[in-house]
Amino acid sequence: MAITTSNPNVVNGATITGQGTRSFLNVTTKTLVKATQGRVVKVNVVVAGGTNTGSIWDSATTAGTSASNLIALIPDAVGVYSFDFPTANGIVVDPGTGNTVSISFN
Repeated sequence: MAITTSNPNVVNGATITGQGTRSFLNVTTKTLVKATQGRVVKVNVVVAGGTNTGSIWDSATTAGTSASNLIALIPDAVGVYSFDFPTANGIVVDPGTGNTVSISFN
């Protein structure tokens, strides 16, 4: 039996969050993407020419990033990576040296 709802982000009772409503393109340095709570949806590694992986943090400032609020590492390989991860404080992304990423988020 299908569950009906007026919310387009709910299908058969399951919340669908895999679509970002906003984007930040061509990030090449550590950048504050959003300064309030949100959700990291996908990261697209556009250029992978660096020497290290990138990082995503739950932080409202670039200075506030640390191991305690690290969400994920961004691979040093061209491709689209799904995260679908909520943040309480904000979103900071560092693509890693020599890399370029674009991020979709809510």
